[in-house]
Amino acid sequence: MDLRLPVGALFAIFGALLTLFGAFGPKDIYEKSLGINVNLYWGAVLLVFGLLMAGFALAASKREAQAKAE
Repeated sequence: MDLRLPVGALFAIFGALLTLFGAFGPKDIYEKSLGINVNLYWGAVLLVFGLLMAGFALAASKREAQAKAE
């Protein structure tokens, strides 16, 4: 099993949760971070990274399947 798939899924899940909390959570907690919604931004970064990792794993498995078929 390619390690990128579970790692990508883990980052994507955590990123989605953090993004949702940043989007719909309480806004007054961001006074300490100069009003910057850190949860929203880092959640989006984690989500994109997780999706990229999972995409690379799926692309590698497709390449391996094509190589075995030939």
